[in-house]
Amino acid sequence: MVSDFDPTGILPDDLIGRIRDRAAVHDRENTFPEQDLADLTAAGYLPILVPRELGGGGLSLADAAVLQQRLAGAAPATALAINMHLVWTGVAKVLSDRGIDDLRFVQEGAVAGEVFAFGISEAGNDLVLFGSDTDAAPGADGSYAFTGTKIFTTLSPVWTQLGLHGLDTASADGPRMVYAFVPRSEEAQGRIAVKDDWDTLGMRGTQSRTTNLRGAIAPAARVVRRIPPGPNPDPIVFGIFSVFEILLASVYTGIARRALELAVQTAGTRRSKKTGLAYSQDPDIRWRIAEMALAYDALPAEIAALSRDVDAGADHGARWFSLLSGVKHRAVTMAKRVVDEAILVSGGSSYFSSSELSRLYRDVLAGMFHPSDPESAHATVASAWLGPIES
Repeated sequence: MVSDFDPTGILPDDLIGRIRDRAAVHDRENTFPEQDLADLTAAGYLPILVPRELGGGGLSLADAAVLQQRLAGAAPATALAINMHLVWTGVAKVLSDRGIDDLRFVQEGAVAGEVFAFGISEAGNDLVLFGSDTDAAPGADGSYAFTGTKIFTTLSPVWTQLGLHGLDTASADGPRMVYAFVPRSEEAQGRIAVKDDWDTLGMRGTQSRTTNLRGAIAPAARVVRRIPPGPNPDPIVFGIFSVFEILLASVYTGIARRALELAVQTAGTRRSKKTGLAYSQDPDIRWRIAEMALAYDALPAEIAALSRDVDAGADHGARWFSLLSGVKHRAVTMAKRVVDEAILVSGGSSYFSSSELSRLYRDVLAGMFHPSDPESAHATVASAWLGPIES
């Protein structure tokens, strides 16, 4: 099935051009792309996954994946930053599509201009969604106070609501993973401290800073789930995992597309001193670009197929997690390989920091650090095909 969705209606060429022009500046100066966010907000990007009847764009996850690929081709860090907001609006969509209205406030907030950040990552926590080192202390009024440290908190300079999880160990019904949203106003109360510590090799514009929680309070109305720790069939787990993996795969697939385009452009303009012909006529260069295209071509179709299955509520049962971790793993490994090849096609000029390929080379490395990492993806797929390891 070929989609007739046209991403240029929301991300026209002139907007993409402005965002691309700013990307190098934010990378060089290690700054957040404030103007990109302003332009995307004006274009109606933040609520693209919110139903039209609530004032949003009414797009599908499959449509959003196409848009994120296009945006990442212009500015990977901007696309990755916006990804984390779209994860929460995407989870809200997954839940509402299944008759669960717990994240209606996320949808309404996105329409009103709220920016949602993703506060799940913790240093050394390979349980990810199934456990947390952050303490979630219940209040008498149903609120929760969160104490702990979240890393890689993308959108740090601008988020207004932090979606996060923590572990309630005091509950009468046993330990519970608590999913909730904390407002930025807690920072003024001294219960949130955002460190200015984002100085990285790549993806610098995301400004994914460390966030210290010091009893940050999520009001009762923003406590959306209390579930047992460990693997869990709760819809919020599936919602986060599916949207996160698909949109991440989209960003890195967009990077690969841009690297392929740059390699093709270079091959058409560079000329051999030996033959006088463009490098596009060189058999070795043609083979290398063909290898890049063969690797790239599989991913947009796979992302589209899985996105449509999520949108349609398809039932892949226990296979869902291997399919989702698999598409993310294939996207990031493919993207790195394609960027590597593009560097070789383009020659020594791509080694200069002023080269767009040089920036893509650094940005694409971040893909390996996002869940599911290579070890987790392989373990998940091995269990799907071989069964769990015998104890």
